Amino acid sequence: MITTLAVAAATWGVVMALAPLLQLRRMLRRRSPDDVSIGYLLPLLPGFCLWVSYGIASGDTALVIPNTVAAIIGGVTIAVAARLRKIASHDDTSRRSPS
Repeated sequence: MITTLAVAAATWGVVMALAPLLQLRRMLRRRSPDDVSIGYLLPLLPGFCLWVSYGIASGDTALVIPNTVAAIIGGVTIAVAARLRKIASHDDTSRRSPS
């Protein structure tokens, strides 16, 4: 029973970790990071890393796999949002400066 729960929890954890890919897709299609809160994602990354570390230390693959996926996707989401904000900021500055 415990193994079944571990597999179910890890599988659902991976599904949850993949959810931000929907935000990534939306940002890239719109070329806008406006729909994503970097402030929401930033505190999650250390938590994911702590769970990965704990999972490794305790030998619990059911913790390691989904939290590794979540950390990677969260980091990529933050990087893309930050990059798009930088581009948008640069574009706004360019439009305001006199030619």
